[in-house]
Amino acid sequence: MLAALFAGLGVLLSSLAVPVGAARVFPFQHAVNAVAGVLLGPWWAAGSALVTATLRFSLGTGSVFAFPGSPFGALAVGFAYRLLRRDEAALFEPVGTVLIGATLGAVLISPSLGAAGGGVIALMAAFALSSVSGAVVGYVVLKALRRSGYAR
Repeated sequence: MLAALFAGLGVLLSSLAVPVGAARVFPFQHAVNAVAGVLLGPWWAAGSALVTATLRFSLGTGSVFAFPGSPFGALAVGFAYRLLRRDEAALFEPVGTVLIGATLGAVLISPSLGAAGGGVIALMAAFALSSVSGAVVGYVVLKALRRSGYAR
């Protein structure tokens, strides 16, 4: 049930963009992944991220690149938390999203959109803008949840 709540929160917050230079980043899905990965574990968090990506894509508020990006970010956080047992595992979200998700997106999705060759670095940079800031926001939210007693 909590996974569904995180999925809904990800869809709801996906409309909020933050301008960063010439780009608009959407860090809140990554923040949700960071919190969910710690609180739910890797598989439930990845499932929640996949549901969010599907809903956002269906509603026209997300792109096809959310499919390789979000679940791997959530998995990275969940596995990092299993290993470290520290809230700082939330900061591992970019490892999954940027390194794994952007690479898969460049290899599997970009060619079908007509962007062949050299796209992996550009995609990594774009993913990193949202993912790094989102992981930091998620970490701060997680610490606030712990301090307030809403998360153990």
